[in-house]
Amino acid sequence: MKKALIFVCILVAAMLHNVCSYAEAPDTVKTGIYITSVHNIDFKQKEYAISLWMWLRYHKREFDFLQNLEIPQAKSVTKSFSTMDSSGGDYYLLMKLDCVMKDSWRINNFPFDHQKLRFSVENSQFDSKALVFMADTMGRHIDPKYALRGWRVDSLRIVTDVKVYETAFGDKNITTPHSEYSTYKATIEIERDAMGLFWKMFLGMYIAFLIAYICFYIHSDGMDSRFGLSVGSLFAVVGNKYIVDSALPESTSFTLVDALHGLTLFSIFAVIACTAISLLMVKKNKIAQAKRFDMIAAQTLLVIYIVVNIILISKAADT
Repeated sequence: MKKALIFVCILVAAMLHNVCSYAEAPDTVKTGIYITSVHNIDFKQKEYAISLWMWLRYHKREFDFLQNLEIPQAKSVTKSFSTMDSSGGDYYLLMKLDCVMKDSWRINNFPFDHQKLRFSVENSQFDSKALVFMADTMGRHIDPKYALRGWRVDSLRIVTDVKVYETAFGDKNITTPHSEYSTYKATIEIERDAMGLFWKMFLGMYIAFLIAYICFYIHSDGMDSRFGLSVGSLFAVVGNKYIVDSALPESTSFTLVDALHGLTLFSIFAVIACTAISLLMVKKNKIAQAKRFDMIAAQTLLVIYIVVNIILISKAADT
């Protein structure tokens, strides 16, 4: 009898433990998105705009995602449409969102760059102990007819995770500055159609180099013209770099834009240096040697310039 009573007590305790565990389990919010447009990618302001449909299915009315929906990286959020249905025993919320998102860009290989556009949502009032997101993976998540001008969409990855905030948000009931919120994340990886933009931005720089390069073929009687064209080309490249940099966010790293402009500036300086050496030869009445030096320097500089350009551009395009 005593053993039977002990067994019953253990069984009741186990059942109570399971009930408590079930009661404390967070509610699951099944979430899905369908992206209809990504546009207005602004490198200077580090932002882009996204339009999408979002739906959430959950059990507890107090979650109230119409009021508590949090999009952490959003500069602005507009709900252009929303509808709620509770006829199935749970709550089904469908919304149309237009958001302006802030993000960071990787510009080391610009304009042959790959970017990640990140979009995430949380509930601003309930942490991961109260709710967790579960991704709705059925069907497509992006409009197949959607085309991002100047870019190609490589992939769209959707995951759910827990985001940690090292703060209690002023809650006196929390003794340690640590909060965890469930998050639903979508990452769009895009690749730029670069060649058209590349020539648009760097054609002026290459023309400036060719103008300086032509100086090698000007007769020794026109040394003043050679110096004048070379110095003018130098300033043209500097101006082109300022124009390109004005369209990009500030960066402390050495980018492809910096490398190509630096290479061109160095090459034009080499033209000026070779012109000075050729001038010294002409003054010593070594005209034939000066002409030969110009031809050798011209071919050597051109080969080095082209080869280094190919290496830098190929490395950026393949990264």
